[in-house]
Amino acid sequence: MKVDFHFHLEEGPYTLNWLQRTCLALQRTRRTPEAASKHDSLESVQSIVRAISRRMEEGCFSERWITKYIEQGTLQGIERFGVVDHLYRFTEFKHYYEKHMLIDDSPLGQLQQAWLDQVCVYSIHEYLNGVQNVARFYGNLSIGIEADYFENGEEELGELLGKYNFDYVIGSVHFVNGWGFDNPETRHLFKDHQLKDLYAQHFENVIRAVNSGLFQFIAHLDNLKVFGFRPSERDLLGWYDAVASALANAGVASEINTGLAYRYPVKEMCPSPNFLRVLHRHGVPVTLSSDAHFPDDIGTMLDEAIIMAKSIGYEEIVYFKNKQRYSSKV
Repeated sequence: MKVDFHFHLEEGPYTLNWLQRTCLALQRTRRTPEAASKHDSLESVQSIVRAISRRMEEGCFSERWITKYIEQGTLQGIERFGVVDHLYRFTEFKHYYEKHMLIDDSPLGQLQQAWLDQVCVYSIHEYLNGVQNVARFYGNLSIGIEADYFENGEEELGELLGKYNFDYVIGSVHFVNGWGFDNPETRHLFKDHQLKDLYAQHFENVIRAVNSGLFQFIAHLDNLKVFGFRPSERDLLGWYDAVASALANAGVASEINTGLAYRYPVKEMCPSPNFLRVLHRHGVPVTLSSDAHFPDDIGTMLDEAIIMAKSIGYEEIVYFKNKQRYSSKV
């Protein structure tokens, strides 16, 4: 079975580049191939203008927008879907991020405050109402959330998440000492760190996230490599083993996430093949994820992910409903 259990409806920041990318997604996901291919005409441009106007009016939690993901994924043979969005997009959780992110008068702090203000613009209820409405028509759609783990933030995060019903919660580590390391505007900061020490801090946080008991699976375990800054994998094998052991002991799954492979400079899935071999050796279950942020990206490179999983020895993948984990032949 092919599944995609980590895709997003939107993110921002809301720039002209974001608007252009949204227009491209609308063009690529038009329901007739003829309409999608005729893009060099006044009529086509007028059609896209109408579509983007409707998209902006309805928002990203509309039945029309969410259905585009399901339709595109179904065409690619995806049988089960798991939709999430980042916790930092929702105003109910803004204080949690302001407490744990680096937000001060430094250049990084000011940049991250501006970023958070730009992306944290919706209520969690808008998301839940939208996806629950679509789930009435698609029984193969699970509803999740992707929550950032911060050291010493477990109790607060647990209380916040406990107010809402999700089919599953993904744990992610996007920050080291309050620095959001996957922000392209801050990639230069990698050069200020000893990579072995930085990776040690990252994987220590991943292990804490695993042991927190808050998450059904942990996303993109080695996404610190996003911009290609990585020590020799030989130096990371001990950490791979420690993370895999923690996952196995806690009964927490992970994923094969293709997002870095097609959207970021490192051009490699998470986890790396070597890391995935260690996960398999420890018996850690995995799901499949495209980490799409637009409907035309859903399912991207999942066939390659399946080939890699099988070559390493995985025979099953997992998916989630009502906080329960299910498995299926890959």
